[in-house]
Amino acid sequence: MADTQKDPLSDLSEGEALLAFSRSSVAMVLTDPHQDDNPIVYVNRAFERVTGYSWASAVGRNCRFLQGPETSKEDVLALRRAVHEKREVSIDLLNYRANGETFMNRLLMTPIFDGQGEVTYFLGIQKDITQEDAERPRLAADRSMVEIQHRVKNHLAMIVGLIRMQARTSPQPQDFDTLAHRVESLQLLYEELSLPGAESERRVSLGSYLGRVASAISHLDGRAGVRVSIDVAPVYVATDTALRLGLILSEVLTNAFQHAFTGRAEGNIEVRVTSRERDGLQLHVSDDGIGMPDDVDWPNASNLGGRIVVGLVEGLDGKLEVRRGPVGTVVNLDLPASAIEIVK
Repeated sequence: MADTQKDPLSDLSEGEALLAFSRSSVAMVLTDPHQDDNPIVYVNRAFERVTGYSWASAVGRNCRFLQGPETSKEDVLALRRAVHEKREVSIDLLNYRANGETFMNRLLMTPIFDGQGEVTYFLGIQKDITQEDAERPRLAADRSMVEIQHRVKNHLAMIVGLIRMQARTSPQPQDFDTLAHRVESLQLLYEELSLPGAESERRVSLGSYLGRVASAISHLDGRAGVRVSIDVAPVYVATDTALRLGLILSEVLTNAFQHAFTGRAEGNIEVRVTSRERDGLQLHVSDDGIGMPDDVDWPNASNLGGRIVVGLVEGLDGKLEVRRGPVGTVVNLDLPASAIEIVK
């Protein structure tokens, strides 16, 4: 029966269209719903290559011969429902080749209507996505990570808002502002992880992240006359390294804005990170303010900010130096290459 089937495309007036359809690299199949059991009436060469079934063995049969024991009954039911309702459907279906081998078939099936709105054929376009399907768990995990990061970022933004609301009624609002800065550093880190090139949770562009932290602190605590300049080496670091450096920079800048320019309308703060191939990184923050008083020892364990900085520096195996400069205060943090995990 297969050999006597009439190719439904043979009546087309444009031979180029038929030739392109026949030689397409995408597997295609036509079925005729006017015949009993909606049999296949045409397959192209790509269909033969993908399924292993020749024209002669495929034409005249319902497409269900590609199904097998492990084919999802729910998927088959959805496909049958779409045929019955004469509507387009896209579905990933486990099919079987002629040699018994399984493959994942991404099937787009659409009805073809005539001038009177009647269905004349169903066109099936097939793609073997077996390799893509094997990678689905990893891709699903990546999508889940992005979704988690998005939710965490939103939650952190909500927490910052609640902290600032509480600060308005607190007798010591500066404590809440400092806490908000720490949370914002985390929020900015999650935003950085969502950017192209971040490779999910693996690495962070240090220049971009620290630049955003400095800009955020400057926007919240800064004043029009105090300028912040930022120069960070183009280097990627592990997430934990970026987080620690971001929190340290947040504490240092907050202190500078709060104390360095008392009684002054103008000033400058410089943030610089230099990368040294063998010696790691150095974070440098300096200002031209009034300078740190001689009787002040920072960081110290007498306040939360100082304890946070000390813990973060120890976690990076770093060496922190805080001193009076020619003008203002200079903070240098040196980190060994063995501790910062620079990601190439």
